[in-house]
Amino acid sequence: MTKKDDGHKTVAENRKARHEYFIEDTFEAGLSLTGTEVKSLRLGHANIAESYASAEDDGIMLVNAYIPEYKQAGPFFQHETRRPRRLLLKLREIHKLTIALTREGMTLIPLEIYFNAKGRAKLKLGLAKGKKLHDRRADAAKRDWQRDKARLMREKG
Repeated sequence: MTKKDDGHKTVAENRKARHEYFIEDTFEAGLSLTGTEVKSLRLGHANIAESYASAEDDGIMLVNAYIPEYKQAGPFFQHETRRPRRLLLKLREIHKLTIALTREGMTLIPLEIYFNAKGRAKLKLGLAKGKKLHDRRADAAKRDWQRDKARLMREKG
């Protein structure tokens, strides 16, 4: 778990999301978790690489996020590791996201799970549109050129 200077402790990060999607907007959402899920997150164990968020009839849900069982708790108090988890958003944000998801090609991608300065588990969501293969190639070429340009500038002084 990494800690930034503002009390922001990152637990899990979806590093592939920015490579595979155009992130148009980001939202911060709370997570509705059980006690053993919070304890497992505090240990730094979580994986959101294959997860996504979907609009259900009663709100926005995080689907397929992996939070492993907390080993110190007994077998009766454990949680399901890949259960759908409710995201805590304002009604205005939920309405905005459900309208955006009905548009073609838009999806909600979790970018990061972290603990804020108050110790609350938060999820950074990205409203995203999928990249095509040629977009990914163009991004890779641009990244390579920036790296080569920086190397040349260092050598020339």
